[in-house]
Amino acid sequence: MMRTQIGLWRTVKRITKPQLKSLGLHELKQHKPWFDEECLGFLDQRKQAKMQWVQAPSQSNVDNLNNVRCKASRHFRNKKKAYLKAKFDECETNSEIKNIRDL
Repeated sequence: MMRTQIGLWRTVKRITKPQLKSLGLHELKQHKPWFDEECLGFLDQRKQAKMQWVQAPSQSNVDNLNNVRCKASRHFRNKKKAYLKAKFDECETNSEIKNIRDL
C-alpha cells in the first residue's frame, strides 16, 4: 500500500501548471484593495460585450466592445491611481509626524 501512495505522489508532483489549470486548480490572484463592487459592474459589462461580439461578430458589436473596454480600463486606472495616491499621502503623513510603526 505504501508503494502505491508514493507512486501517486510522484505522478501528482509531475503535473505542470497548464495541466493544473485544465483541472480547474489555479493559484489565487493577488487581492486588489481598490477593486470594489463598481469595478465588478464594469467587468461584467466588458464580459457581456465580448460575449455579444463572439456570438454575432458585426461592426456595431466590435465598436460597442471597444467602447466598453475603454470605459472599464479608464475606470480601473482611475480607481488604482486614487488608491495609490491615498496610500502615498498616508505614508507622507506618517513620515512627517515620525510615526515609524505605521510608516
